[in-house]
Amino acid sequence: MGSSRAKAQRVERRAKIAEMRRAQAARERRNRIITWACSGVIVVGVAAGGWYLVDRSQARNEAAEAAAAAPVEGEKTFKDLSRNHVSTPVNYKTSPGVGGDHNQVWMNCNGDVYDQEIDETNAVHSLEHGAVWVTYTDKAADGDVSDLAEKVRQTPYTLMSPYAAQSAPIMLSAWGRQLSVDSAADPRVEQFFTKYVQGEQTPEPGAACTGGRSA
Repeated sequence: MGSSRAKAQRVERRAKIAEMRRAQAARERRNRIITWACSGVIVVGVAAGGWYLVDRSQARNEAAEAAAAAPVEGEKTFKDLSRNHVSTPVNYKTSPGVGGDHNQVWMNCNGDVYDQEIDETNAVHSLEHGAVWVTYTDKAADGDVSDLAEKVRQTPYTLMSPYAAQSAPIMLSAWGRQLSVDSAADPRVEQFFTKYVQGEQTPEPGAACTGGRSA
């Protein structure tokens, strides 16, 4: 009688252990499925995110190319500009100068912001190297001057300085090109930078914008 009861208990215990093992195996299978599913979602997400980033980058490049190809409304163009090195002042066709004879030493233009007027003949040499020169008068709003200075600091091959004799509050100059604006928020500012920083108008693309003259 006792042995029969013990035998029945052993059978019941083995059955419980088997059930526990089946439950554990089921949980493990479920966890593996969840892991695979999550991994699939992550892979798909990464792939989709990668394609999204590629598309965004391509869209930005295409927008930049379009901006570089389009004319800048209101800009003035100057041609047949001499490129001799001189050590004397130059009477330029426009103020500020956008090309012509210039000092043999360029003005540093690696995002340099000057708070005093600089020598025009040095700055024109910087334009020959593909720089954009931002100038302003005391009629420019302080906020515009601050915003433009920040933009210049973040952009190689640019420089900025006050220029009292110019006709507009803010002017942007590249070799043979010039644009007058009233505000830093004018969308043509971005277009001018995109088109003319190391643009096709540059006589000496890639030439240095450091190692020259500083304030």
